[in-house]
Amino acid sequence: MNHADPRIELRRALERNPADGFAWILLAEHELDRGDAVAGEAACRRALALRPGHPEALARLGRAQWMLGRRDEAVASLRAAATNAPNHPGIAVWLGHVLEDVGEAEAAADAYARAHAMAPDEPQIAAYLLAWRRKLCDWRDLDTLASQVRAAVNAGAASVEPFAFLSEDASAAEQLRCARLRAGLLAQQIRPMLAASPHARERLRVGFLSNGFGSHPTGLLTVALFEHLRELDAFDVHLFALNADDGSPIRTRLQAAAHALHDVAQQSHARVAQRIRDAGIDVLFDLRGWGGGGTPEVLAMRPARVQVNWLAYPGTSGAPWIDFVLADAYVLPESMQRDFSERVMRLPRCFQPSDTTRAILAPPPRAECGLPDDGVVFCCFNNSYKLNPRSMARAFAILREVPGSVLWLLSGPGEADARLRAAAQADGVGPQRLVFMPKQPHAAYMARLQHADLFLDTEPYNAHTTASDALWAGCPVLTRPGDTFAARVAGSLNHHLRMDGMNVATDAEFIARAVALARDPHALRDLRERLAARKRDAGLFDMAGFARDFADAVHRMAHSPIA
Repeated sequence: MNHADPRIELRRALERNPADGFAWILLAEHELDRGDAVAGEAACRRALALRPGHPEALARLGRAQWMLGRRDEAVASLRAAATNAPNHPGIAVWLGHVLEDVGEAEAAADAYARAHAMAPDEPQIAAYLLAWRRKLCDWRDLDTLASQVRAAVNAGAASVEPFAFLSEDASAAEQLRCARLRAGLLAQQIRPMLAASPHARERLRVGFLSNGFGSHPTGLLTVALFEHLRELDAFDVHLFALNADDGSPIRTRLQAAAHALHDVAQQSHARVAQRIRDAGIDVLFDLRGWGGGGTPEVLAMRPARVQVNWLAYPGTSGAPWIDFVLADAYVLPESMQRDFSERVMRLPRCFQPSDTTRAILAPPPRAECGLPDDGVVFCCFNNSYKLNPRSMARAFAILREVPGSVLWLLSGPGEADARLRAAAQADGVGPQRLVFMPKQPHAAYMARLQHADLFLDTEPYNAHTTASDALWAGCPVLTRPGDTFAARVAGSLNHHLRMDGMNVATDAEFIARAVALARDPHALRDLRERLAARKRDAGLFDMAGFARDFADAVHRMAHSPIA
């Protein structure tokens, strides 16, 4: 592996010849790859002073501005780069990325489509187009794109984003292959830190790295656990926040629950890793993994002796720098263990915690939610990229069998809602029977959830946080567990609630169970009453017990030999 830092030679060359605009562009690229957006922007500015309008310099400037959170500036820079280099697929891809972030969903799709038209044999670009079309519920050429991406992964021909690959009908073995390809590229580029000196203290310091420490699914899932860990006082908790303080009540609670909350937003990868090393962290949990906004580069530097994949990325990291994955026996059974690069540490309960301090407000009137005055309300509040043709065809089949029912969904980006209504109509379901909820503050969302009678899950990517939310609000979740981690999370929640009857084996069973419950109000009421009882006694929402089990797992991992 070549871990030499190319920036050193570039800086020496620029000392000799500061008028070399292309060298400034290369330096900007390497600075950005190492997470230093400030230095990357400065190098871009030097390049543009020497080569005004150069598309490669403009593209990297846009990338730096995006990393610094200046989204509108990033769009302007990348649009200028695309105008100056209309046949450059890489620039079109980066333009697509920033257009996603500023909410120009359909324009982002057009940018990815242009990139793919310019480089139709490039599977990484096909993967970007595929993932974004899934999010827009634009199912054109979906099978063709998916086949191209899976074939490239299986041939080891492309390093596509592992998070997006979770939405494909791929096996756990293929997911491992995808993650290893991505990790292998980073391993070639990142120089690990020197091994840390052993700590003389007996008390452990446990770190958690995430971009979700605030009003975000990760913050919502973990905050009550951290509060119970503080009461348990089994070790020191250090939170490393890749996101700035959002001023939310969740962030305030996280700050109070942790022994220290380190703001490492917009810092270089090396700086974040050094902050973790300086804090003397013994066990480091990666709460983002390959998901957007994470920093696998930091973990690749090995700032802690023991590093753990948990919660936010529902699959294997495929990374040699991750030692353990924290799971449970349902979501990651022994039959799947061979397809995980990490050693598996299992909790005796569901691996996913929840904020059990949440009070559920009274729901607004149904009419205010766009719901009819009566009729069964099916719901699925999963992200739009999970609403694939198979899952939606199953839901449409249920609606056809239950007159007067509606399907309540989260409103998606761009024209996603219109496309889903068109798909419903094409499948014999009136488009008005799809009701879309705009994004709500969490408390308002939870209040509205009480109007839902039954949550219809998706696959191969299940409801995760949304399933936990539904159960906490008293809405049963119907799921068909699959053969990957991401396809078994809702099943794990049901299993640990002792409601295994809501985990079915086939699509036919899924449809039949939903229809039978919808046609039998007494059975549906009994199911909801059983869920209310299980919430109290089954242990899924026992965060004090979760904290004890979690602390025990941490100590076992901390004292395990690492090969």
